Amino acid sequence: MSRRFVRLLLALCAAMSSTLAAAQDQLVDPNTVRPSREAGRTANGLAMTPPMGWNSWNKHGCKVTEQVIRDTADAIVANGMKAAGYGYVVIDDCWHGDRDKDGFITADASKFPSGIKALADYVHAKGLKFGIYSDAGRKTCGGRPGSQGHEYQDALTYARWGVDYLKYDWCSTGVRNAEEAYALMSDAIRATGRPMLLSICEWGNNRPWEWGAKIGNMWRTTGDIRDAWAGPVTYSLGMMDIVDKNEPLYPFAGPGHWNDPDMLEVGNGGMTDTEYRAHFSLWAMMAAPLIAGNDVAKMDGPTRAILLNADVIAVDQDTLGMQGRRVRDDGDHEVWARPLADGSRAVLLLNRGTTPAEIAVAWPEIGYTAGMASDVRDLWSGTTRRLREGRFSAMVPPHGVVMVKVTPN
Repeated sequence: MSRRFVRLLLALCAAMSSTLAAAQDQLVDPNTVRPSREAGRTANGLAMTPPMGWNSWNKHGCKVTEQVIRDTADAIVANGMKAAGYGYVVIDDCWHGDRDKDGFITADASKFPSGIKALADYVHAKGLKFGIYSDAGRKTCGGRPGSQGHEYQDALTYARWGVDYLKYDWCSTGVRNAEEAYALMSDAIRATGRPMLLSICEWGNNRPWEWGAKIGNMWRTTGDIRDAWAGPVTYSLGMMDIVDKNEPLYPFAGPGHWNDPDMLEVGNGGMTDTEYRAHFSLWAMMAAPLIAGNDVAKMDGPTRAILLNADVIAVDQDTLGMQGRRVRDDGDHEVWARPLADGSRAVLLLNRGTTPAEIAVAWPEIGYTAGMASDVRDLWSGTTRRLREGRFSAMVPPHGVVMVKVTPN
């Protein structure tokens, strides 16, 4: 079969998809479109632990370029991030050029002069995986061409380029049914035959945790994160506001399908190092994808120490895949716990207040017997204590955490 014939056939499919897209803009009863309930639909088998990597948006926004991606891939290998588990390098919005005469998407040649395929090859040559961004609407959030009406064409293009990860956004979608839209792109990806992680980025508006497990691998649970401790502004949320929305969804997370409280802001300058340690610790407790969003080529020592903390990363990547949750809420002072595969518990003491506070946890609160002896390892200081009594307490700094691993002895 000639390439010209294939392109003509795909162009015909695109025209048909455009007609379908127009129909999709009509009001649809959400109860009539439920791909997640199809008996034959199965999960894609990817992301059995939360994905780890880097995304361009939080630092570079629409100023992302080919050189930024190359420099980032180099830095991830050189600074220890690759060895720590950060495997994906993802270009977010604004890489797109126009569609060609047959409807195939192209890259912005002024920003990506070598093309996306050459860039993906460069990332792969570093032993990393390559990710890209699109949108379920007619335009992306940055005003570039979206994938609505071109789902199979775009998935085929990404597969040919060597894409391993697709972040799929939710701008310019009108009244389109979210479950249908994401299932369509999921099916298009599978039709290419290339394994590709699908990140569902529709901000939690349509409760993707209820239908996303056999469609994608992670789903945003909130609007965009803001590099601040707390306080929503327009469509974005402070870090702790996101925590409060994401934490109750713990029953829906598990291997292959994760609640996504958005990308990390660690190192971007809007919070203190103490607050960034809390940010990273809470994401690990919530079994969240760890997608760095800072300038990793120029990060300072404290930022590197946070992002490369092997003990905290191990909690996030625990193979049991259970999301942690609050077990006690005393206002500004909270206790969180997360069961781990080896029978231990990750425990987090959180101080939301503005003054230091001593916070304690008793073993029955985390599912252990009151008199159990245990080893308690502080995951930030690296020290271990053997406790005979059935409780642990620590002084927690304001806007900070103490995070420990409790192992029965």
